[in-house]
Amino acid sequence: MNGSQNQVGMHLKTVRQNLNVIYFPKEKLPNINPDFANRIEYSKEGENLRITLHGLQQSDSKIYLCSQIVKVNDHHKDLYGKKTIVVVKARSSRALEQSPPFANPEQGQSVNITCVLKSSPAEEEFYLLRIHVQPATVLSVANLNSSEVSPAFGNRLEYSREGNRIVITLHSLQEKDSDNYICAEGPKNSPLLSASGTMLLVKGVEQACEKSSWDMYALLIVVALLFCALVFCTLYCVDVKKYFQKKKVNVVYEDMSYNSRRSTLVRTNTYSRGE
Repeated sequence: MNGSQNQVGMHLKTVRQNLNVIYFPKEKLPNINPDFANRIEYSKEGENLRITLHGLQQSDSKIYLCSQIVKVNDHHKDLYGKKTIVVVKARSSRALEQSPPFANPEQGQSVNITCVLKSSPAEEEFYLLRIHVQPATVLSVANLNSSEVSPAFGNRLEYSREGNRIVITLHSLQEKDSDNYICAEGPKNSPLLSASGTMLLVKGVEQACEKSSWDMYALLIVVALLFCALVFCTLYCVDVKKYFQKKKVNVVYEDMSYNSRRSTLVRTNTYSRGE
């Protein structure tokens, strides 16, 4: 709520049934729907209102919406906030079937979500809801000829229908699309009947980079091994010894000691007479 003088009050209502759960006038006590009289608590802190619903039943499976009523030029106008999707799991064997229970695609990839309804599609409204990270209605099908896709998916969603079986394909997935997706159906003005859901976790950029880095390391190792093998083969084929043996010096050595000794011998005087 804001402190504007134009504010008249605040509603918590349901989208499909247009049911007022609780209404907070600006300066009066709130008005509570009798169906929630003993099952609702509220508290106010400044401009924030916190509403708690207790003792949930399957009939409480609804899409809830906060709306602010303001007065503009003597006319009342609703300003809508975000939706809160409440899906109470049924304890009945009529629960929808949904697969897969978990999907972990990479960014840019697609995923198929298959839902098997329990009643005739012509008589039911069908929804694909995301209920945890960013609660929203991804796909709503009122009848065989009327459907509405969330702007967040726009042209990234396709679905096909064959009897009670619906296959929904989400394309070009991003990390922000990670959430719990639930198939739900129900006749108009009645509670939703839901499946167990599909937990979708899209791999982030860091994970993709990590995978790429490991691929790069593996490639570098292979290149290094090939280079070592090439060097080994080259050295093996060439006579390496002649490049590493010590070269002999081409020297002629002559022993001059004899000639030196002959030149120094004392010759006998040929003119001396012997005795």
